[in-house]
Amino acid sequence: MKTKVEIFDPAMCCPTGVCGPSVDPELTRISRTVMKLVNEGYDVTRYNLAQEPEQFTNTEVTKLMEEKGTEALPATVVDGKLVKAGNYPSFGEFAAWFDFNESDLQVTTPKKKIDFTTK
Repeated sequence: MKTKVEIFDPAMCCPTGVCGPSVDPELTRISRTVMKLVNEGYDVTRYNLAQEPEQFTNTEVTKLMEEKGTEALPATVVDGKLVKAGNYPSFGEFAAWFDFNESDLQVTTPKKKIDFTTK
């Protein structure tokens, strides 16, 4: 059976983290990671609460949000089971779920947010 990973994002304007005046390195990391995995044939999907609320009717995610609110997002479901809440999956977690070497995924990420606002 092919492993299926679903990531349930909080409400945001876009999944990349590059919209708005400051860039969140964690959002760019997860966007790049998911894109790389999908391009390599892995079954990974992200859902944005603002744009795809119907996807949040997953029993596990609904229960999580009823108990802890939207602050519990992002949430990750692997093969129908909630496995992580409050943070995005690490390279190691993806590697374990899909059975590959963690170093195959790692790319350099910015160490701090980039602020494009004028001061």
